[in-house]
Amino acid sequence: MPWKISKVETFAGDIMNRPGMLARVLENLANAGADLEFVIARRVSENTSRVFLSPISGAKQARAAADVGLNRAAGMHVLRIEGPDQPGLGARITRAIADAGVNMRGLSSASPGKGNICYIAFATAQDLAAATKAVRKVLK
Repeated sequence: MPWKISKVETFAGDIMNRPGMLARVLENLANAGADLEFVIARRVSENTSRVFLSPISGAKQARAAADVGLNRAAGMHVLRIEGPDQPGLGARITRAIADAGVNMRGLSSASPGKGNICYIAFATAQDLAAATKAVRKVLK
């Protein structure tokens, strides 16, 4: 399985921290044809949860996201890495990024079956570019 390394756009927003609110968000996007690969929802406070998800493609899906309070995540530049799972993979990736002098804003990773998919967020486009170069070098 070859490595797929790409920039992705992430959508985010705050929703009420109540039963059914995340289901409402996901149903609205599903009805617009979204095939989400990445969803993180976390409680922020007693009344608020924050949702991050990707991918959203096309105007119809972007409108559906906006209808439930989600927008393109401003100030979040995300690198998507997909490839074979390997022992120490996370350590190799994060070390390469650190050695490039780049600080990560966040990381989410999963290894379903024999593959791995990783999303890493950065604060600037310059950090994303430097991290992408470092990751490509370590995963060749």
